Amino acid sequence: MQFADRLNNVETSAIRELFKLLGKPGIISFAGGFPDSAMFDVDGIRAAVDQALTEEAGAALQYGATEGYQPLREQLSAFMASKGAQGVAPENLIVTTGSQQALDLLGKTLISPGDKVIVEGPTFLATIQCFRLYGADLVSAPIDGHGVQIDALEKLIVEHRPKFVYLIPTFGNPSGAMLNLERRKKVLELAVKYQTVVVEDDPYGDLYFGEAPPPSLLALSATVPGSRELLVHCGSLSKVLSPGLRVGWMIGPDPLLARATMCKQFSDAHTSTFAQATAAQYLKAGRMPGTLAHVRTVYAERAQAMGDALRKELGDAVEFVQPQGGLFVWARLTGAGGKVADGNVFAKRAIDKGVAFVPGTPFFCANPDPATLRLSFATADVDKIREGVARLAQAL
Repeated sequence: MQFADRLNNVETSAIRELFKLLGKPGIISFAGGFPDSAMFDVDGIRAAVDQALTEEAGAALQYGATEGYQPLREQLSAFMASKGAQGVAPENLIVTTGSQQALDLLGKTLISPGDKVIVEGPTFLATIQCFRLYGADLVSAPIDGHGVQIDALEKLIVEHRPKFVYLIPTFGNPSGAMLNLERRKKVLELAVKYQTVVVEDDPYGDLYFGEAPPPSLLALSATVPGSRELLVHCGSLSKVLSPGLRVGWMIGPDPLLARATMCKQFSDAHTSTFAQATAAQYLKAGRMPGTLAHVRTVYAERAQAMGDALRKELGDAVEFVQPQGGLFVWARLTGAGGKVADGNVFAKRAIDKGVAFVPGTPFFCANPDPATLRLSFATADVDKIREGVARLAQAL
């Protein structure tokens, strides 16, 4: 069988491959990037399902518009407004099957083979795979604890004239970094200065601990004239409500949304109307603020427990920035005291001790740092986190 040449540019997910190793009894996993299913608002979702079938059974169970179920688009417009993104009309967004489909649609509509695309180093692994599938030549922009480094980003834009820049400004996967307000404004100013499209992926922005993060690029675009027309915003309910609903959305200029809608018709016709009707009823019922307050409290406790345990058990053998939100701790092995300094070696040794995490190298499109690793605190309770980190110390 002769496969498409585009498959030569990608390989299977290192994270998915790692899950094959997790069948060992008693293993504690910090590897996943998904929310804790114990915190799903099952009662609220059940009520939303009942309401959808009571009020709109015909529409919820029928084929729907590719752009999205209109009541959900209206609810998402209001949801974005509640987060400071004013002026996003229902017609300014399309509903996608998770935010991952939004990334795929960006690949289909914007990337031609050989196009330069700037991403953070590190960035979301599936983004690297998706954009490479469409032939992108990925360029890595360095980040620190405050997100992408603006001076370096500008130099890369000038040098490569990319088709677009892809960022996860708020609690990125895997870095957990939060782009500060000053840098957010400068990103928008760079977009206008160089007429470069910026894609803001924001699946984690609602999962903050304590003080809320700065406004999204989308919300700030109102303060930088000309930037809204160059900005694409991708959102998702997967991390805050349920991944199983597969509800995401993409906000962008009308010409892009029109072409993305056309490409979406080729693949799935429309996102599940039943899932969309359920999500619309859930948002309409006003349960989201309470749900978010609960998960923020739980994840904040777990993030603190993981940070405290890493400092106690691993000491100066590891360095990291304490996350202010999201689902991840991004750490780097220092090799202090002759301890292991390679994340891939450490991962294999950790499996033998009964704990799993993801080495950092797959998250880089170029020049990977082998000392890095990603730990998720989302699905383990505080006791499991402490036990798991103690096992990590034994693997050093």
